[in-house]
Amino acid sequence: MSIAENKNTLNTLAPAWENPKVSKTPIEGFRYTSSEFYEKEWNQMWTKVWLLLGRVSEIPFKGDYQIEEIGVESIIMVRQEDGSVRAFYNVCQHRGSRLTNNTKGTTEVFRCPYHSWEWSFDGTLLSVQDPEDFLQGNPCEELTLAEVSCEVFAGFIWVNLDPDCQSLKDFLGPLWDEWSAYEIDDWSRVLRISTTVPCNWKVVQDNFCESYHLPTVHPQLADSHEENYAYTQFDMATEGHNRMIMMGATPSRALRGENPDLPNPLAERMQYWELDPADFIGRVSEVRLALQEKMRELGVGRGHSHYPNLRDAQLTDSHHYNLFPNCSLTFSADGFLLQRMRPDPSDPQKCFFDHWYYTKNTELADSATNIELTDTGDLQEVIHYGEQSMGLIPDQDIAISVMQQLGLRSRGYRGGFLSEQESRIRRFHDVIDSYMD
Repeated sequence: MSIAENKNTLNTLAPAWENPKVSKTPIEGFRYTSSEFYEKEWNQMWTKVWLLLGRVSEIPFKGDYQIEEIGVESIIMVRQEDGSVRAFYNVCQHRGSRLTNNTKGTTEVFRCPYHSWEWSFDGTLLSVQDPEDFLQGNPCEELTLAEVSCEVFAGFIWVNLDPDCQSLKDFLGPLWDEWSAYEIDDWSRVLRISTTVPCNWKVVQDNFCESYHLPTVHPQLADSHEENYAYTQFDMATEGHNRMIMMGATPSRALRGENPDLPNPLAERMQYWELDPADFIGRVSEVRLALQEKMRELGVGRGHSHYPNLRDAQLTDSHHYNLFPNCSLTFSADGFLLQRMRPDPSDPQKCFFDHWYYTKNTELADSATNIELTDTGDLQEVIHYGEQSMGLIPDQDIAISVMQQLGLRSRGYRGGFLSEQESRIRRFHDVIDSYMD
């Protein structure tokens, strides 16, 4: 069967999304280097979209708070008396000082370090120095913290800086139902690394919007995934998000031949699901479907209560989602990798990169996902780029992103020449432009 025939007949791993047409406009280098473009992007796009910021499990009790930085803004997310979560700008309404430099904690009041104004975790101003000395009247009767729109979904805290924003569910579109099926609200984070990177945030997201680089940059994935794009399903949503479904639990036929050897991680996964690897010597291509059958048969009894919600492909295949604008989530049956890019507050050629992994079952995580887990748990590990390894795959991705940023600065770059399997990159930039227009 030809590649063209494969593209038409094998990409049926899931019902297709809307797949709007993409433009043919070149993606010029100034989008990654220009301070003017950066400012316009911040004011017209970043402040209008829902942003994945916090995790509700990290603030379980009244007064627990978590703070995230996004661009020039700092956002406080805090658990309320009634159990809800609200979000506020981390700025005192007196003279503009940050209320706190902590990243998380528990408090009854936020006390401004400049003049000791005290704010309740519900945004109420409780006390000020010399309240009688204000011509406008007592500030406690006039002021509250500036609140931002906040919703909770899939165990995450989402905020939108636009007071007139659409609902989170409408913004997420097809992602809402797909992610709900996994029941990830209480999955545990077992890997948490963040680093500064000398490239524009879009360079990294561009990389995650295509699989064309996998055989070159990540050749090791051919042991566990079908890397031939003709066997891969690509989708784009009208809301701006993208999806790629890559067949897993199978070595790549394109790179390993029709009957490759059985890799050890896959053999270990088979044994967990009571399949004998010796039975599949010479017919490794049959492992994927056999695993799906066994996972259906044994999954619920082993505590995988969400398996009935999943399609067969979701049991074995990598479902990679590009959440607009700045997150990449790769789901396996029992875990997901979350990679988030945030713009530097002032330099368009720098960004902040988060590399986190969440799982329901640590016993399966290594063999199913190629993620090397750590025991850091909730300990935040922040490194500067090049100080130490983040793991093989993120090291590979970030190294090539840094090299690309150097080329994008060149006057010799003419805007790219994209393959069809890179259409999700063009769509990503089309959506950015739709906000900026």
